[in-house]
Amino acid sequence: MYTFVAEHIAERIEAGDLPPNAVLPNEQRLAREYGVSLGPARHATRVLRERGLVVTIRSKGTYIAPPQTTKDSR
Repeated sequence: MYTFVAEHIAERIEAGDLPPNAVLPNEQRLAREYGVSLGPARHATRVLRERGLVVTIRSKGTYIAPPQTTKDSR
């Protein structure tokens, strides 16, 4: 279940539906929106964080990460 949630959110980020610096809904809301329990919602958020798509700031929330830029883009 978490893979579906993570992939769907990743697709929304890549499509621009969730722009950089936008707040990602909290895990409880993601669980409700996707009809999953809290565990898969947390796992999906962790996967997105590991992929560099979101950034979590303690006591603030989870935000869509700015686009990655490479050092070699000349």
